[in-house]
Amino acid sequence: MSEVIVLYEGYSIMTGKDQMSANCSCTLIKGANNIIIDTMTSWDGQKILAALAKNNVSPENINYVISTHGHSDHIGNNNLFLLAKHIVGFSVSFNDEYHMHPFDKGEELRIDDNVRVIPTPGHTLSDVTVLVKAVGGATIAIVGDLFEKFDDIQNPNLWMEAGSEDPVRQMRNRSKVANLADWIVPGHGPQFQVTDHIRQTLRKQIGPSH
Repeated sequence: MSEVIVLYEGYSIMTGKDQMSANCSCTLIKGANNIIIDTMTSWDGQKILAALAKNNVSPENINYVISTHGHSDHIGNNNLFLLAKHIVGFSVSFNDEYHMHPFDKGEELRIDDNVRVIPTPGHTLSDVTVLVKAVGGATIAIVGDLFEKFDDIQNPNLWMEAGSEDPVRQMRNRSKVANLADWIVPGHGPQFQVTDHIRQTLRKQIGPSH
């Protein structure tokens, strides 16, 4: 089993008519492979290094960097981890070598027995979600902006207004991930437990026409 540690909880707050304060959740997985997911903005490097040190991990110990999608608040410190393989949305690379994994055909990428990366387009067309079989047996989904925060389950306008390149696919993938996970780490809020009520709510939002 792998240990899932949320280093920083994401947030997004409107601070004016055309301005917001936002940063993404940053998550560390410790296990057969050490993985950091969504490396925040370019101004957060020292924060990430400090959080890793508290967990006895150095950048050289990271095997994979995963950015759930390519927006600036999710990729800002990928360059701290130059010994790691990088997965940014559907792009898989090390240095200047790229591996063409068929995420676009719906195929998952299995990192080890406890960690897999699945395509979950919607917020962008190349979003991915990381599914982890965690210590204790729970499945934890680190989803980026597939879910903005817990509140967007009852108020879908929150994730739609945050930007969605394909709202129909995003609704389907939100429901799909909720059916696979016991806990969700959203892009801009604290992690939350997935209940049957949440699964039913997300299923209903898809609607019969989709």
